[in-house]
Amino acid sequence: MPLVAKSAYQPPFYMFNGHVQTIVPSLWRSVPDVQYQRERVETEDGDFLDLDWSRLPHTKSDTLAIVSHGLEGDAGRPYVRGMVRALNKVGFDALAWNYRSCSGEMNRLLRSYHLGDTDDLDFVVRHALGTGPYQHVYLTGFSAGGNVTLKYLGENPDRVPKQVERAAVFSVPTDLKSSSHQISRPENRIYLYRFLKSLRAKMRQKAELLPGQVDVLDLDELSDFPQFDDRFTAPMHGFKSADDYYEHASSGRYLANIRIPTLLVNAENDPFLPPSCFPRDLAAQSSFVFLETPPEGGHVGFAEGTPDGEYYSERRAVEFLTAEVPA
Repeated sequence: MPLVAKSAYQPPFYMFNGHVQTIVPSLWRSVPDVQYQRERVETEDGDFLDLDWSRLPHTKSDTLAIVSHGLEGDAGRPYVRGMVRALNKVGFDALAWNYRSCSGEMNRLLRSYHLGDTDDLDFVVRHALGTGPYQHVYLTGFSAGGNVTLKYLGENPDRVPKQVERAAVFSVPTDLKSSSHQISRPENRIYLYRFLKSLRAKMRQKAELLPGQVDVLDLDELSDFPQFDDRFTAPMHGFKSADDYYEHASSGRYLANIRIPTLLVNAENDPFLPPSCFPRDLAAQSSFVFLETPPEGGHVGFAEGTPDGEYYSERRAVEFLTAEVPA
């Protein structure tokens, strides 16, 4: 019954609600002491992915952790760099990969990335296994990246290489349809506006890169995720509609099939997550999905105010991934 009975997370006293716990880490955190080496890899469909490696100096680690970022994020975001730093500290090489269109350069194809795109994650895992002596691989992910990670582990467990042994994900919208409506609530419009601003800019880049293939005439009239996903995300990635995309890309429907120890940490005050993103009944019946639901934490927050600048998400991931018996 992997329901974590009580979370150890406590926010700093000055982060007094879920919005503050979400916004402050996003805007003001800095993690300067991480050095990446970028590798560009060509995909089988004629596109590319940019991978940011943080390998331990003067040693060859046999353990690799792969970090997947959130919607419209990248490997340079503080929450990714913080996780990479924490993983390096315990002797793991780390690989933070950038989704198509997220590395600072627009990808070549009409398709981009979406929240259920497990093929690219599988490609990255297999590429990494071919580049080093990695006997142990761990997966971590935040928000959208957490959804991709969970779906990858559960949709076809036989596809997952045997070296992938554990996973830890945070702030995951396991029910995309409900989450898309949750973020459209009036109190969350500030987040929605920022996401849509970035997504609209990318659609305009696509239209310039691929003349005649992307119609952006009504782009500014799309005011929420269901509208944007119905107009762009779904048809560009082979889905019939936004609802069809949400149904097939949501990780919640695949959780029962996961076969490796997997930690899911979703804060109860996360402004992005509706009740359907807290799969308590499933976790109570699962031998592999460990669900932790701290009352506080916000969305991709979990700041602690410690002198070393480490966040609870990083400390908890390392604890889970390195424990002799996961809990």
